Amino acid sequence: MQFEVMFTGIGGQGIQLASKTLALGAVIDGRQAMMCGHYAGAMRGGQTDASVVVADEGLRALPILPSAWSALVMSEEYWEPTRVRIRPGGIVVANGDMVPEEFPHDGLTAFRFPAQQLASEAGAPLGGSLVLLGAYCTVTGLCSIDALVTAMRRLVPPYRTQHLIGNEAALRAGSGAAPRLAAPAWEQHAALTGDAL
Repeated sequence: MQFEVMFTGIGGQGIQLASKTLALGAVIDGRQAMMCGHYAGAMRGGQTDASVVVADEGLRALPILPSAWSALVMSEEYWEPTRVRIRPGGIVVANGDMVPEEFPHDGLTAFRFPAQQLASEAGAPLGGSLVLLGAYCTVTGLCSIDALVTAMRRLVPPYRTQHLIGNEAALRAGSGAAPRLAAPAWEQHAALTGDAL
């Protein structure tokens, strides 16, 4: 069974770090994962997207996704091209500081969290995407928070280690703000296969 996540936002919001953190965190949790980053022409202020696929068995396809189970949305600006690729009944976790409550999500289960606010309160004002990732993984159970923290610590380069404490606080703040397993991934799989978690 596999679950696909599409990340979308504006360059500079941390979309690529968040997607890499999920992919590596899933591997740390014993899953299979692949990710692919997509960039527009601008480094900051332009569109930035990523795709991550997490599975409990071998993956055979690159994560270039015609459709996906879920999305993590940091900004409404580029939401529409992602929205049309989320399958009916899919899960959306959105940044409530930049995505209004009435954003288009018919047929999808949406959760909004004030990512920027929570990041600032956690002492990591640039950690909004990590807040949202922590919330996403708590809502879905796709990856454990401890695995996300371990992955983030491996991914942050040596010249940015001053952000490690803030980044961990951001992940945990998002997790703490989210309803646990409100839209579970692996429990869906267990229900379909009869496997115990």
